[in-house]
Amino acid sequence: MNTMIRLLMVALLTLPFAACKKQEAPVATAAAPVPVPVNDNRQAWIDYLSDVVQRNMGGIQNQPYVYLLPGESTADFQDQYTRLAEKAKDDVGRGIISGNMLAYGSPASDKMADLVAAAFKDVPAGSMKGVRVLFVGKAADSDRVKAAVAPSGVDYVFVEAK
Repeated sequence: MNTMIRLLMVALLTLPFAACKKQEAPVATAAAPVPVPVNDNRQAWIDYLSDVVQRNMGGIQNQPYVYLLPGESTADFQDQYTRLAEKAKDDVGRGIISGNMLAYGSPASDKMADLVAAAFKDVPAGSMKGVRVLFVGKAADSDRVKAAVAPSGVDYVFVEAK
């Protein structure tokens, strides 16, 4: 009887440790990319741009600076453009340190390209090494943006919104 009780006690004491076996981590499957919005729907563009930014972080640990300009059909488009252009210019003018990302996207790709070019106009050459600039727009605007940001020394990434 004593032996039986001892065996039962040993079993009860070892049971919790046996249950603590490491569980296998579930295999992470990459989510499908968010499709490019076909209209100027703001929430659809927010979702799309967020997905593109996450897919292009590539080692960037800091919270990215994300600039989303609405479509030109938006009622107060010009006011929003002016405010966003000022913010982008102020942010870049203060200086962005290595390890950060600036992401620009809009259904109005040509206007966003204008905004980026204006923001980087007075940035000293080589002052942004280690900073990633992500431009999400039309291929026709990419070269203009790349030429505008290249002197600053950034790592330029283009994602075509097609």
